[in-house]
Amino acid sequence: MQALAYIVASILFIVGLKQLGAAATARRGNLLSALGMLVAVIATLSGQGFSWTWILLGFAIGGGIGAVAARRVQMTGMPEMVALFNGSGGIASLLVGWASQVTGGGSLGVAELVPLYLAVIIGGLTFTGSLVAYGKLSGRIGSKPVLFGGQQIVNVGLLLGMAGAGLGFVGQSGGAWNPWLLAAIGLSLVFGVMAVIPIGGADMPVVIALLNAYSGLAACAAGFIIGNTVLIVSGALVGASGLILTGIMCRAMNRSLSNVLFSGFGSAGAAAGAAAGAQGEARPISAADAYPILEAASQVVFVPGYGMAVAQAQHAVKELGALLEANGCEVQFAVHPVAGRMPGHMNVLLAEADVAYEQLVEPDDVNPNMAAVDVAIVIGANDVVNPDARSNTSSPLYGMPIIDVDLARTCIVLKRSLNPGYAGVENPLFFCANTRMLLGDAKSSVQALVNEFKDA
Repeated sequence: MQALAYIVASILFIVGLKQLGAAATARRGNLLSALGMLVAVIATLSGQGFSWTWILLGFAIGGGIGAVAARRVQMTGMPEMVALFNGSGGIASLLVGWASQVTGGGSLGVAELVPLYLAVIIGGLTFTGSLVAYGKLSGRIGSKPVLFGGQQIVNVGLLLGMAGAGLGFVGQSGGAWNPWLLAAIGLSLVFGVMAVIPIGGADMPVVIALLNAYSGLAACAAGFIIGNTVLIVSGALVGASGLILTGIMCRAMNRSLSNVLFSGFGSAGAAAGAAAGAQGEARPISAADAYPILEAASQVVFVPGYGMAVAQAQHAVKELGALLEANGCEVQFAVHPVAGRMPGHMNVLLAEADVAYEQLVEPDDVNPNMAAVDVAIVIGANDVVNPDARSNTSSPLYGMPIIDVDLARTCIVLKRSLNPGYAGVENPLFFCANTRMLLGDAKSSVQALVNEFKDA
């Protein structure tokens, strides 16, 4: 019966993951995956002899905490929550591996010891790495890279230390408190911190995707330890999908994974931006002055960014888009793959506001036609619309594909100030001749534009 339940759960995971690939089916895919996990947990606990009283109590406590946390979290805090989810998965795998060592002792063979060790070290570095990512995303730790001399040597030393501890552990596995395993746990926890602190804020979507892959790989290894088929399948699915997503994020930035992990992106950008300073003079505009430009437009492209999430402006943006369409305007939403602070951040926000999926376009779809766009409205985006990425070889953004809003006939940028974005890189878009700056809270600014249309 348990084997059948695991097959059903695995099928639900696979189908659910497939449906997460499209906005129209994503919600159903999420529910199917959650149902698969429910089946897997019940089958595992009941197979271990747990009574239904304890099973239901566990669901009540864990489900209650999860429900309250999910209901209370703001969309701006979703990346941090995802980071904590990844870290929780990592520490769970570490504890499963450690507990298996404590209970198994010297009776474990190499076939069990190798995945046990992998679960421990991958789980450990995922846990502390996710905590650092959480700190950077929440502002508790500075978003800029933390770099120091000999950093790469320290990291290589930690990797060699973990490899050496692994050899010692496999060769001398006895003892409930094996010193080799304890050393590996300590090294992995330190390495998780060292692996994430040199990564700048602009690379956080890549880091989130990679840590998600790590948590899946750790869970897969833990499944081999305890002989749980469904944990192996689910962990492999999470690990594989996380690695694929990491690759997509890297391609969206035109950077290799090694460049993301070891380049310290952002420090050079801050220095370059400070050295360059403000080039030109920004041209402010009011909502009243922006209205006739939008009213006459036949094609408008919205470009959302993290500022839209901070202001919770997605519903006002949806309303403005609807008013423009009613005025005979073609409206699109250009979403850059790394906009926001986690993969799909802007897509989730727009879906929450019921923006039609058909209106969402990728940079490659909208850029060839950008010169014909009457108005590009940038809402809190910065690095993904920075023209220096195309032309300034000294910019750390150089080579990263962007949304070419500076080529539109008019570009209206909604920001609180002229400060650089999360990567700390100055943006010459603000000073282009066709750019107008609508400064202030994004939600208030968009609502003011909505009011102008309604009053007219």
